[in-house]
Amino acid sequence: MTEHEFIYALKSHSQSAYGILIDEYEQKVFATCISFVPNKEDAEDIAQEVFLEVFNSIHTFKGNSKLSTWIYRIATNKCLEFIRKHNTKKRFAFLQNISGNELPLDRTNYFTEINHPGIQLENKQTSEMLFKAINQLPEAQRIVFTLHKVDDKSHDEISEILNKSVSSIESLMFRAKRNLQVILEDFYKNEI
Repeated sequence: MTEHEFIYALKSHSQSAYGILIDEYEQKVFATCISFVPNKEDAEDIAQEVFLEVFNSIHTFKGNSKLSTWIYRIATNKCLEFIRKHNTKKRFAFLQNISGNELPLDRTNYFTEINHPGIQLENKQTSEMLFKAINQLPEAQRIVFTLHKVDDKSHDEISEILNKSVSSIESLMFRAKRNLQVILEDFYKNEI
């Protein structure tokens, strides 16, 4: 079945096409989600939301990009949406705490739970420090760095997913690496 025929089957609500879609993309979408949100349960929840979004909006897919690119774009956006909501909740809890209303839940280590199958670092401390550093990058740099280095996407693929030029992706990647060097240098200076 060609991609065009497959997309037509999805738009026709074919149960077998949905099954093929899940079989083909389930692990890939989960790997993308856990790259951005390194907490297994939340990454699984986000992956389910991605497939719901794909099922509910497949009729809007125009075919300007590959189906996989469209799915990765949805996955990336769902992850960023989750992170923004999480960060807003943390700020709100902090404000409640300083106003004396409620103590916030300690979620400072949330984005350092490393269970990503593609990352095999020597020890938990190193992986925690690395993800803390990545999460300090500006959002655009963090997204490009994560898609490239953690999800192993090429600059061309990232360009399609994010609807940005390849030169823009290369520039963001360069700045992300430079910023990570500074962040990690500061970390190691403080550890000595």
